[in-house]
Amino acid sequence: MKNIAILETESTLTDRYQTTVPKSVRQALKLGKHDKLHYSILDNGDVLLSRGQKTETDDPALDQFLSFLSNDIATHPERIQALDGTWVNRLQTLVGTVKLDLDASRPDDEV
Repeated sequence: MKNIAILETESTLTDRYQTTVPKSVRQALKLGKHDKLHYSILDNGDVLLSRGQKTETDDPALDQFLSFLSNDIATHPERIQALDGTWVNRLQTLVGTVKLDLDASRPDDEV
């Protein structure tokens, strides 16, 4: 028996191979922020996308904290303040000479 698509949509990849999951797909899979996606590549080249399973390494406390921060920033952007020079100097002493290239690929980009 052949499967029939009940929803078809598409999204675009960014320069960093990222995409936004369309709202209709998020709703159909009941996805929320920080949920995982599971990809199955079938032998005919089709891709099956499903909701991923939580793992033991997931940290619900961190997820809730990050959601809180995200919501607070979105709700009260006026609370965001620039760091003064004292904080910037302190942070620079903590990280030393660590170089960070935000455009470099990350290990999880290879997956």
